[in-house]
Amino acid sequence: MTTAARLVGWCVVLLGICVTTGDGHYLDSYYCGQDNCYELLGVSRESTKQEIAKSYRQLARKYHPDLHHGAEQKEAAEESFKRIATAYEVLKDEESRNDYNYLLDNPQAYYAHFYRYYRRKAKIDVRLVIVVTISIISCIQYVTRWQRYDTAIKYFMSLPKYRNKAMEMINQSNGGGGGGGGGSGKQGRIKLSKAEQRKEHDEQIRKVIENNMDIQGAYAKPEIKDILWIQLFLLPYTVGRYLWWAGRWVWKFTLLKQPYGREEQLYLIRRYMRLTAVQFDAIEPETVEQFLRQQLWIKSNYDRWKVEQENEKKKQMADNPRYKAYRRYMKNHGPGRLTFEE
Repeated sequence: MTTAARLVGWCVVLLGICVTTGDGHYLDSYYCGQDNCYELLGVSRESTKQEIAKSYRQLARKYHPDLHHGAEQKEAAEESFKRIATAYEVLKDEESRNDYNYLLDNPQAYYAHFYRYYRRKAKIDVRLVIVVTISIISCIQYVTRWQRYDTAIKYFMSLPKYRNKAMEMINQSNGGGGGGGGGSGKQGRIKLSKAEQRKEHDEQIRKVIENNMDIQGAYAKPEIKDILWIQLFLLPYTVGRYLWWAGRWVWKFTLLKQPYGREEQLYLIRRYMRLTAVQFDAIEPETVEQFLRQQLWIKSNYDRWKVEQENEKKKQMADNPRYKAYRRYMKNHGPGRLTFEE
């Protein structure tokens, strides 16, 4: 839900930037700008296609730059000619004229005008562009999540603690024979080179770690439901579920004053810490249990705990030799201070 909501927000911002140009008026880049196309040609909305063409030809002959002399007159005629030509381009085509009439009748429908204008100009359905864009984002998102997960698995494989534990599990599954080299028994190991044995050994360790490690947070194993397309498809369900959750919270804990459950306690702690769900899930389970024992879901307890953590951090920095040297430098030779040594 977070990714989908964020995408919708960015789309609104981008559309707002696109439709707000020039002096800040969204009409400046569309059709005849702030002028009225009908008034520029001296016709009305009831005029026929032939009447519009006739009026354009008359005005084009009148304001054609080649029929005027003098720099100022020529420049003024050229500007008028451009406006007339633009107005005719808008009104001569039935589809463009209908879109322009819709703009005149609904000037506040900014994004509808943006969609209609560029759909016709680019000859590409904006809906197709949106579908392709979301598909590309979904693919990139899924590949990136797999890369993060692979990085986490390789990191755990490099740690002796997890590597040795995986070896113990492999040996137990092989009947305690200490296998894990290459193939079955001595004959299997003879057939494989050292590089192949090492590769097979790493594959076995990786498989054990993948099956037994519960990686949470940003490096968790990706699931198909995490990609943007699925999140957008499930957005109505997600929104409905959130509304039900919010109503349940107000009913149980605001009106009925019922005690918080474990899930509600963790939610309050995460909200006080200003962490996302992914960031909070990445915290060690032992640390989370300690938060619960300290009853940090109570605001006063959390505020006191936060002050203690800040004081502890300051104390650790004060006892740090590097920080002491830095403070000594700032006191004696702080930036912008001249000394005889310089």
